[in-house]
Amino acid sequence: MLTADELNLQIKGCALNQRESQKKLYNSFYGYAMSICDRYTSREEDASEILNDGFLKIFKEIHHFKPVYSDVVSSFKGWLRKIMVYTAIDHFRKNNKHKNVIELETAIVRLPVEVEIAFNKISYDEIIRFIQDLSPAYRTVLNLFIVEGSSHEEIAGQLGISIGTSKSNLAKARKQLQKILFHQNKILIAKNA
Repeated sequence: MLTADELNLQIKGCALNQRESQKKLYNSFYGYAMSICDRYTSREEDASEILNDGFLKIFKEIHHFKPVYSDVVSSFKGWLRKIMVYTAIDHFRKNNKHKNVIELETAIVRLPVEVEIAFNKISYDEIIRFIQDLSPAYRTVLNLFIVEGSSHEEIAGQLGISIGTSKSNLAKARKQLQKILFHQNKILIAKNA
């Protein structure tokens, strides 16, 4: 990760379209940006496309960047995150606008207390992979609502859907994720038996 002084230097270089500064900025924030993009898609190719589109936007608009905190690195990460999220939303709109959303079972899965203990063994990477298994519509709403903290009104406006659809997709995403976790838990119990 770059220091504040190094970051300011690279930002100035990027504003002047200096390839070396763009390369350093890209390499320094690649992992952080990719972790954001991964949450919005199930395919590595799509995450890479979102990441690269997002960095193109960053390089195009970097001359507008102004730190909002005294910590320049945190300010830049927040700005980068916002661009990556909006790029992921644009990618969703472009690629999923006319796709049908898969209807899922509406049964609620209730787990016994002793079964829930096995969920403590699931890693962050596994949870991200499970989220990636959700349909694009469900995954996007889940990320925007839970991770980004957007309201249903904001999500509806960003995705061009109704508030009711946003709420419905979130509920269905939670149920589907619960179903995936329940299945994973069965596997963990079978391995430990």
